[in-house]
This record gives sequence, C-alpha cells and structure tokens, in this order.
Amino acid sequence: MDDLITVVIPVYNVEPYLDRCMKSVLNQHYQKLEIILVDDGSPDNSGEICDKYAAQDSRIKVLHKTNGGACDARNKGLELVEGEYLSIIDGDDWLESDY
Repeated sequence: MDDLITVVIPVYNVEPYLDRCMKSVLNQHYQKLEIILVDDGSPDNSGEICDKYAAQDSRIKVLHKTNGGACDARNKGLELVEGEYLSIIDGDDWLESDY
C-alpha cells in the first residue's frame, strides 16, 4: 500500500494527553501520513503543543480556530484532508503501532 492516510485530531484541553497521542500516531509502522491537528480554541497549552509538533514534522498541519465544539473541529479538519483514507481520533486517544 502506498496511499496517503489522513488522521484528523480535534484538540481541546488535552494538554496532559496530547504528547502520548501524537507519539502514538507518529510511531505508526505505516508512515505515509497526513496529520491534521485542529486546535478548537483550547485555553490550555494544547495549541502550542500542536505548533511544536508541526515545526518538527512536515506531515503535520495545524488549524487554530475559535471554539465551536468537537463536531465543528472535526468538520474543519475534514476540509483540509488530502489523503485517500481517513481516520479521526481524539487528542486524548492513543494508537497501537500497527493501527
């Protein structure tokens, strides 16, 4: 398989969990990924963590927006999808390496 897989992650108040989430996505066996982080106006440091990851990995895109809720954040992320396949996970989730 050589298709691009997009992972959309809505982010709101997940500062304690976001590193684990991101590491689990970045450490996938399959590496042809596009990762879209949607900072939904989070008042904690989640947005800054998103920016840190994007600065370190060109596969990551970050969208900062005014809070509109999880569904709105997911929908905004879907507008940016370029992959052939799509997965949506929450910022406090983590994945097994062969997800």
